[in-house]
Amino acid sequence: MSRAVLGSLVLALALAGPVSAAAEPGVLRVGLPSIPAVLDPATALDGPTSFISRQVFDTLVRYAEGGSDVEPGLAAQWSVSKDGLVWWFHLRGGVRFHDGTGLTAHHVVDSLQRLVHPGHPLAPEVNAAAGRLLRGTPGVVKEIRATDARTVQIALALPYAPLLTILAHPAFSIVLPSPGGGGAVPFQGTGPFAIAAVTPGRIVLDGRPGHWAGGPKLQRLVFSELADESQAVAALDAQSLDLFFPAGAPPRQSGAASVQGWRIGYLALQTEKEPFSRVKSRRAVAAALDPAIIALAIGGAAVPLQGFLPAGVWARREGSAITEGNAGRARRLFAEAGLRPGISPTLVVADGDQAADVARVAEAIRASLAAADLAVTVQAEPAEAAPPSLVQSGEHALALLEARVEAGDPHLLLYPLSTSEGAVKGPQASNLSFYRNKRLDDVLIRASQLSFRPERQKLYVRAQAMLAEELPWIPLYVRSHWVVARPGVRNLRLHPSGNHPLDRVTLD
Repeated sequence: MSRAVLGSLVLALALAGPVSAAAEPGVLRVGLPSIPAVLDPATALDGPTSFISRQVFDTLVRYAEGGSDVEPGLAAQWSVSKDGLVWWFHLRGGVRFHDGTGLTAHHVVDSLQRLVHPGHPLAPEVNAAAGRLLRGTPGVVKEIRATDARTVQIALALPYAPLLTILAHPAFSIVLPSPGGGGAVPFQGTGPFAIAAVTPGRIVLDGRPGHWAGGPKLQRLVFSELADESQAVAALDAQSLDLFFPAGAPPRQSGAASVQGWRIGYLALQTEKEPFSRVKSRRAVAAALDPAIIALAIGGAAVPLQGFLPAGVWARREGSAITEGNAGRARRLFAEAGLRPGISPTLVVADGDQAADVARVAEAIRASLAAADLAVTVQAEPAEAAPPSLVQSGEHALALLEARVEAGDPHLLLYPLSTSEGAVKGPQASNLSFYRNKRLDDVLIRASQLSFRPERQKLYVRAQAMLAEELPWIPLYVRSHWVVARPGVRNLRLHPSGNHPLDRVTLD
């Protein structure tokens, strides 16, 4: 990753000003839209549970600052067999859980087995991540065992290079069952903060000075539920709150900062149907779409995306713009594709949590295509519609959708959205363009099997070049993670995963 990109992603808030008498020295007060009733890191792919878990629990490897590259975590070193079927993780010494128990390989094995074996006695009540990231449970995992007190061996049923990045996700945290088990605090971790209290709408964490990475700068974190953004802003102004992480763009820009995340919005073109079975028609749509209009439509919640991967994901291909806002070129391409006059494709839009944002983007798409003489009818699909949806059934011509680069690995976006495996109609459909290209399949399958990162990167760059040529789906925007800080908060570095580390934060 270039220094310029890293610099744009690593945000340090250094907002000078007095601290009110309401503030406690060394205590960071954080507002979130919701607070989990039970803190089990395995139950969430993203959101407050993952964010809070990041402070309490460690993983074998962890995301590097500003992106999805990984660096040592609880594992100081790792290696993989030549055939990619066996991974070894060598634990660092001297690590202890918050009750003083020394970390061993057996703790790691127990923590991972509860995720991959549905019948495990400590299996999470909602196993949100493992099945999705590991192709099922046990999915690609054949065996997890300790070869000695400090070495964990993971054997796979097939080569699966995304495993390394996946193991950095908070859902794969290494945990120790709390005494008595159950309750709001079923597990303890080895992270920079320990759970002190969990009550409805509030979680308190205490700093652990002996953490292997150096220990946090703060004595305590207090997370509070603040679903009402106006209340959060008032609390910041009154200096009874230090940070607020809204679900979307904040109601004001004063004290606010953001980082591009891993959730993208894209336009799927049904390649089995006219006119989008023809590549020139798909290129015409990309030429017509105006990124400036899309930026105005999405507002502060997201920024335009001119690549198939967000900036904070390794293996992103840098190249020419995909969307152009060039109505004249779009009309010429439509004419070359033999577009019939009077055709009016339907654009299906999911009516979900960000319905207002998405509706504005849909209108921007409609207006851009109208300027290129293609009339589009927008149709909203209720979020509660029973599966398979209209889009999963392939009944659309165009669909405005969102997807996430799960765990920050390019495989977990490019593969489901672009390969033949996901192009089967029904509830399991993920390639909602229903595009099939054996050459692209081969490249993406190969990229998922090679553990040598530079070679994987070359293959993903090649795959993105093929997608740019064929355009079965068109990236439009990437959602941002936002924070609003009161004056006096320093050294907050936002991460594109949304799991921002708070152990370096200080308070004036």
